[in-house]
Amino acid sequence: MTETTKTEVPDAVPTPTPAQRGLVPLPVAAARGLLLAGGIATAASAFLAWTWTAEFPGDLTINGYPGGLQWLTFTAGILTALFALASYGIRGLGWLLPARNNAPLALTALGGFAVTWFTVIAISTKLGGVVNLEPGGWIAAVASLLPVLGAFALPQEHTGDGTKAALKAYIAKPDRIPATQAIAPWIQRAVITVVTIIGLGVFTYGIDTEYGELFVGYLFVVVFAMWALHTAGLLDRFSALVARNRSFTLAMGFAAAIAFPFTQTDDHYANIGVNILIFGTVALGLNIVVGLAGLLDLGYVAFLGVGAYTAALVSGSEFSTISGVHLPFWASALAGAAASLVFGVLIGAPTLRLRGDYLAIVTLGFGEIFRIAVNNMDGQSGPDVTNGPNGIPSIPDLNLLGFNFGQAHDIGGFTLGRFANYYLLMVLIMAIVVLVYTRAADSRIGRSWIAIREDETAATAMGINGFRVKLIAFALGAALAGLAGTVSAHVTYSVVPTPYQFAGSTPPNSAFLLAAVVLGGMGTVAGPLLGAALLYLLPEKLVFLQEKSLLAFGIALILLMRFRPEGIIANRRRQLEFHETGQLDVPKQTTLTDEPAVTKAGA
Repeated sequence: MTETTKTEVPDAVPTPTPAQRGLVPLPVAAARGLLLAGGIATAASAFLAWTWTAEFPGDLTINGYPGGLQWLTFTAGILTALFALASYGIRGLGWLLPARNNAPLALTALGGFAVTWFTVIAISTKLGGVVNLEPGGWIAAVASLLPVLGAFALPQEHTGDGTKAALKAYIAKPDRIPATQAIAPWIQRAVITVVTIIGLGVFTYGIDTEYGELFVGYLFVVVFAMWALHTAGLLDRFSALVARNRSFTLAMGFAAAIAFPFTQTDDHYANIGVNILIFGTVALGLNIVVGLAGLLDLGYVAFLGVGAYTAALVSGSEFSTISGVHLPFWASALAGAAASLVFGVLIGAPTLRLRGDYLAIVTLGFGEIFRIAVNNMDGQSGPDVTNGPNGIPSIPDLNLLGFNFGQAHDIGGFTLGRFANYYLLMVLIMAIVVLVYTRAADSRIGRSWIAIREDETAATAMGINGFRVKLIAFALGAALAGLAGTVSAHVTYSVVPTPYQFAGSTPPNSAFLLAAVVLGGMGTVAGPLLGAALLYLLPEKLVFLQEKSLLAFGIALILLMRFRPEGIIANRRRQLEFHETGQLDVPKQTTLTDEPAVTKAGA
C-alpha cells in the first residue's frame, strides 16, 4: 500500500483572500491587533473599581484587586488574549487552534462582553441607575466591546483549509492517526490529569457561587469558553485521548469526585454535591432504558420512590409501620434495589409489548399511580403502610463499620460534615452503577438493546427476543434507581410522596430525569451526569427560575434538538446518525492529511 505524504499544517490561522470579509470592515491585521489589545484591556479593567458602594455583592469597589464578577471578566479577557496570540502563530500556542479557524476568537470575545455588560447592567439595575458606575465600569464596558469588533472583522470560515476536514475524519476513525502524529502515553495521561484538575476547579467554583449574579456570569464564561474549545477542535482532540485511555480517565474522574468534599468549607455545598450524585445515578439508570434500549419511560421517578420507601421502612425509623425492623445499610440497600427491580418486572411484563407513545402513556400512568398509592396508604384511605402524606420521618443516620455518617469527622486535617460523608458514600455507589452500566452496555445484551433501539422488527427477525431484552433493561434500570433511593432516604431524614411526580419545580421528577438524559447525551456515561448537574444547579442557584423552570428547560431542549440533537456529550454512533457526512464537512474518502484516500490493490 502506498504511503500518503504528510501535509504540513501552519501554526497560524491562514490569511484570508480579499474575497473573504468579516462583518466589520477592518483590515485583517488591524482586526487581530484590536482583538489582542481588547482582550488584554478587558482583563486589565477587572483591576479597577466598577462601583462606589459595597451594596452590590462581590465588593467591586477596590482598585488593584478583582472581586466577584470581575474575576470572570479577567478570565474571559485572558482567554481572548491567548486565542488572539495563537492566531498569530506564537510558538507554543499553536495547539490552541487545531482547526485553524477564527470562530473561537469570536466566542471568547463574546463571553467577555457578555459577563462584563451583564455586570454593568446588574449594577445599574440593583443600585438604581448608571450613576452608580465608577469610571472603571465604563472602561470595562468599552474594553470588552473592542475584541468583539476585532473578532467579527475576521472571516469565520476559510476556503481551502483541510485541517477541519482532517480533524473530523480523525474523530470518526481515531485509529487512522499516523504514527508520526501519535503522542506518548505518559503525555496523554498528563493532559487528562491536568484537564481533570481544571474541571474540578471550574465545577467547584460553580457550586460555591454565593449569589445569583455570580452564577449567571459563571454560566456566560463557561458556556462561551466550552463553545470556543469545541469550535477550535480541542474538545474533539481531547475526546480522542479519552478514547485511548478510558480506564485512566474513569479513574481520574472518580479521584476528582472524591477530592470535591475536601475542597469545601461549608457542608451546604456538599449537600448540593450528594443530591447531584443521587440525581445523576438515577439518570444513569434511566439512560439504560431510554439511551440504550430506546424505551420512553415517563414514570421512572417512581422506582426511586420504591427504593426510598423500602429503605425507610426497614431502617429503624420510629414512624415505620414495620416496627422493630432495623436492617444494616447493605441489607436495606439490597432490599430497596430488589423491591424496585420487582416493581420494574411487574410493570414491564404486561406493558413492554407496547411501543412508542403507547408505552410512554402507560409508564406515565404508573408513575402517577405510585404517587397516589403511597399518598393514600395512611390507614384511612387504604392500608397503613406509608403514613400517607406525612411520609416516614426520623430515618436514622447510617452507621457503617463503626463510621457514623451523621457526625463530622476529621480526615488528614480536613473536616467532613454529614453531607460530605453521604457524598463519599454516593461516589462509591456511583462507581458501582457506572461499572454495571458499562459492562452491560458492552455485553451481548447491550448490543441487543442497541439493535432493539434502532429497529425492533429487524432485530427480532435476526433472532433477538425483543420482549425479554426490553424487560431486562427495564428491570436493571429500576434496580439502579432503587439503589440510589436507599441513600436518598437517609440523606433527607424522611420520605414523602411529593417529589415523586412527573413534573415539578425542583428535581428529582420524571421530567427532569428525562431532560438530564437527553440534554447530557443519551447512550453515554458522562452525559446524564452532566445533565443532572446542570438541571440541579440551575434551580438551586437561580431562585427566580424555580417557578418557570419547566418553561426554561423546555426552551433549552428545543434549542438543543435544533443545534445539537445528540446532546452535550455525544455518543459517536448517535452523532453520526444525526449528522450526515456533508453536514460535518467530512469528505467521503480522505486521509488525515486531507489527501485522497489510498485504496488497496484488488480491494
